[in-house]
Amino acid sequence: MSIPRIFFIACLLCPLFGDEIDSTQLKNPKIAFISAVIPGGGQIYNGKLFKALSLVVLEGMAYNSWLENAAIYKDYDTDDYPLRKHRYLEKRNKYAWWVGFIYVYGMIDAVVDAHLSPFNDVMASPIELEPKSGEDNE
Repeated sequence: MSIPRIFFIACLLCPLFGDEIDSTQLKNPKIAFISAVIPGGGQIYNGKLFKALSLVVLEGMAYNSWLENAAIYKDYDTDDYPLRKHRYLEKRNKYAWWVGFIYVYGMIDAVVDAHLSPFNDVMASPIELEPKSGEDNE
């Protein structure tokens, strides 16, 4: 097994061995990360259906463009296509990067949304439950 593959697997497994999650959190960031293995899965877990749909559509469009340019590059004939062969190679590589960026963005977004899910509840709650009696309070 190659070193980059081992590093990638280790990065995927690291969140599974983290500290215990704070009980005030409504969403579990670890589950959001694991759900994000499927594009849009983490957003569905967090209840962000529009984001999930957007990520799935963007991922599908980038993947489709990557496949189209890869096929054109593989079966290139100067009479059939307006651009040079090298340009289709560049476009294929660009869309491969986009597939990766959209996928990683979806994973990061799912984890951040899960971490921030209790934010509104925490900010709406009072700082102190009971007023303290003391010299300044009468």
